This record gives sequence, structure tokens and C-alpha cells, in this order.
Amino acid sequence: MKNLEAVIAAIEYIEAHLSDEKLDLETVADAVHYSKYHLHRVFSDTVQLTIHDYVQRRQLTEAAKLLTFSDKPIMDIAILSGYNSQQAFSNVFKAMYKQSPLEFRRNEVFYPLQLEYNFKDRRETARNSRKQSAREIRYVTEADILSWVELTRLSVDGFPNLDEAEHTAALKCYIADKGALLMIEDGEYIGGMLLCHEAGSIDFLAVHPLHRKQGVVRDFLDAALMELIENKEISITTFREGDKADTGYRKALKELGFAESELLTEFGYPTQRMVLPKED
Repeated sequence: MKNLEAVIAAIEYIEAHLSDEKLDLETVADAVHYSKYHLHRVFSDTVQLTIHDYVQRRQLTEAAKLLTFSDKPIMDIAILSGYNSQQAFSNVFKAMYKQSPLEFRRNEVFYPLQLEYNFKDRRETARNSRKQSAREIRYVTEADILSWVELTRLSVDGFPNLDEAEHTAALKCYIADKGALLMIEDGEYIGGMLLCHEAGSIDFLAVHPLHRKQGVVRDFLDAALMELIENKEISITTFREGDKADTGYRKALKELGFAESELLTEFGYPTQRMVLPKED
């Protein structure tokens, strides 16, 4: 509980100071009255991102929003994002978004690299939970859509170019086809998965950031996929090797036994198909 409170305090400070010239671990730790060593450990262990990575991704997301919806000069946006030169900003932006700031502006299509982590609703759950509760996997219903969208926003780091409206419309089709699954623990939505039965593919797999080290993906595979998909292999697409925007999705899939397959480009973004052989 104390660790979660430290993370929430750090995130609140970061979100209020995204355009500050200096927003690093030491500054955040001083502001929320924790040692930088303690804050670095609990933040990284809790959300699987360092404060530096979270700040960078949030600042670049806000920069992408300004590039799309404002006429601010790119140099001004670079400064607001914590960079002293347009070139330094452009290098980092392109590594994450696969487009230069100018190209991104010209395309006029915004998508978030990282949205704010809002864990305030988890305080009560953390306070009352002393051990891991039993998990339930069930089909998604129309009544779950708003909670699904919230889960999507928390895990958007794994889905480059995700358009929320398009995704929500597609979700309704998966619900009708019995291809949308939820994982629930203590009444909280901790994971969601969209399946294409015909192709034997996982088309979407989201895990709440606070549960990414708790075997959610493995539980999904063990409890649902082996029964629901009849193909000899299961496929999913993820980041290509070396993609700076990847927060650990590719590594997690490889640890589960997924093997590399063909390189793809989805919605204009470079990805790679991964396959998991299915035992008879």
C-alpha cells in the first residue's frame, strides 16, 4: 500500500509539471519526500517503467498532441518537452514514433505513446488485499465496454497507432463473435484479450500495469487459448527487435515461448508476427 501511495504521489507531481525544464528522478523524489533510491525502486517495481521512461513517454505524447492540434513551432514544443535543441527532440521523437516531428505534424493523426497512469481507484483494493485472489476469465459483454476502454488507456503503451473509437467499434464485433475475454480479480479488470478463432490469432492483449508481473498472460494462454483456438499455432504481433517504444512486450512474449516470424507493417507502424506452437 505504501509503495502504491509513493507511485501515485510521483505520478501526480509529474503530470502537474510535464512542461518543466527539469523533471528527473531527483526532482520528483524531493517533491514527494522520498529518497531517490527508494522511489526509483518502488516506481520501477510497481509499473515496470522507470521515472525517466515514464516522463519521457508522457512528454512525447503531449508533444505529439501539440504537433497535431496546434500551430506551435517545433522548437517551442521541443522546449516544452524538456529538450534544449530541436535536433535532440527530433531524434528521440522519431525513435519512438517512427516519424520526425514534421512528418507527424503533416500526417495530422495523433496517437498516444503513453497516457497518464491513474491508480487512485486501486487504493482500496490494495488496502484490503492481503493475498492474491482467485481470478475469473469470462466473455466481455456490452456492459463491460467502458471499463475495457479504461484498461486500454492504461495499457496503450503496447499498441502503437491505436485509435480508441475504432478499437471500441471493433470490440463490439468481437463481443458478438465470442472473441473478447476479460480477466477479473477482486472485482477489478486486470486483463483483456481479443481472439480471432479462424486465424488462431490474438488480435489484442492488454494487461493492467500493476499486474504485469503476476502471470496474467500465462493464465490467459493456459485457461482460454488452448481450449478456444483449434489451430496448431497461435500468433500475435508486437514490436520489432530494438524498437525504443517497446516497454517489454516483445521480451514477455519470447519468455512465454513465442518465436519470431515475418516482419509486418500495421497501420503504418513496423511490427513483427510472433507464433506459439500448440501441442496436440
